[in-house]
Amino acid sequence: MLEARTQSLCPVCLRRLDAFYVREGEAVFLCKTCPEHGEFKAPVWRDNGEVPLFADWRKGSRIPAYPARPAVEVRHGCPFDCGLCAEHAQHTCTGLIEVTQRCSLRCPICFARSGRSGHAPSPETIARQMDALFAASGSCNIQLSGGEPTEREDLPDIVAMAASRGFGLVQLNSNGLRLGTEENYARRLREAGLDSVYLQFDAVSDEVCLALRGRKCLDEKLAAIEACRDAGLGVVLVCTLVRGVNDGLLGDTLRWAVAQGQHVRGLHIQPVSSFGRFPWELEAAPRITLPEIMTALEVQSSGMVHAADFHAPSCEHSMCSFSAVYAREGEGLSAPIGAACCSGGSGVKVEDVQPQSIDNAEGSRISRAFTAAHWRNATQENTPSLHDAFSRFLSQSGTARRFTLSAMAFQDALSFDIERVRGCCIHVVHEDGRLVPFCAYNLTSLGGVSLYRGRP
Repeated sequence: MLEARTQSLCPVCLRRLDAFYVREGEAVFLCKTCPEHGEFKAPVWRDNGEVPLFADWRKGSRIPAYPARPAVEVRHGCPFDCGLCAEHAQHTCTGLIEVTQRCSLRCPICFARSGRSGHAPSPETIARQMDALFAASGSCNIQLSGGEPTEREDLPDIVAMAASRGFGLVQLNSNGLRLGTEENYARRLREAGLDSVYLQFDAVSDEVCLALRGRKCLDEKLAAIEACRDAGLGVVLVCTLVRGVNDGLLGDTLRWAVAQGQHVRGLHIQPVSSFGRFPWELEAAPRITLPEIMTALEVQSSGMVHAADFHAPSCEHSMCSFSAVYAREGEGLSAPIGAACCSGGSGVKVEDVQPQSIDNAEGSRISRAFTAAHWRNATQENTPSLHDAFSRFLSQSGTARRFTLSAMAFQDALSFDIERVRGCCIHVVHEDGRLVPFCAYNLTSLGGVSLYRGRP
């Protein structure tokens, strides 16, 4: 049964193709046919005929928010003119700058293919990237990523550069190894202007670390969380989910995260994506879809959370993520108090500010504000001065009393949906200053050809 139409790419030649969401039993597949390379399909939604159904999740229209100053001309069409072009339909919520390709781990799964060696842009290049991001997107949130950013000895200086430019939130994407082993390192970053750490954390298990990160490193990660707490840094735990490895540990991971206290701001789940480095054939990827994660969280948490708690985003495309904001209750969670709009709980929508038609510009504004208020230093409220129901929600719920639970499904060459890419609000800043949607930036063909990563 046909559920929806869109456009996609051939996973072999990256030619743009018509594509169709087709239900086959209890799953929905993205299907497409290349005249040269044949038929392809990938499961994108396994709802088992229960809530949330694919059609219901996709309901609602969106009012596009095009770039005020497009950086590139539309010549070949999406996704070949990213920069952003005049047809991109969402503002930047988070701008991601890769400050190095070096990493202290060599994970079997890595979207950036990072390792012991690799390119690290100069401080002058990074400064130009920050200036380009601010010029295009204003005080959006910025994430310093890699590779492993702590491999750079000048990372405190880079943090200070970002903080001085007035971004809404300065966040570090890290595996936590240096944060957990070098005394006062987290405090140095906090003093430089860092607000939050987006910490790689797949389970409370060294066996999972060994499987997904190539070595046992749980002790260092636990020490990193403690160091961030002592330094006054908010922490978001980021779980890469792999079927057969840690998908049965979601409930344990959630309970543990909530029990750590208010410095752990939330748990963000990312089902593993097949771009960069991964140990399987793309067509045999161990895919886990968003409704499967919702159901697993309910079952494994013994009812601490429920699948019905979760909402589609009002910032990015509905197929990209789900989220909920909870009130803390001791070492557990009470009923949800709102819904995060964007990856990892980066925004909130309460019933009286949620329209039938979603205004992408408004969704972006709320998303950025919630991230800045919720993910930063847990000892500060820093509530944005927004005179509406959303602002009242922030002031009444209190940063220390909130916990976000969310998931984001990235796209690969089989599941790529151009409609989703046009609505993306997470943009990688190329070294030349162009802003490229995250999934488009990391996309590779079956033969390893990239649209953007590693290309001038």
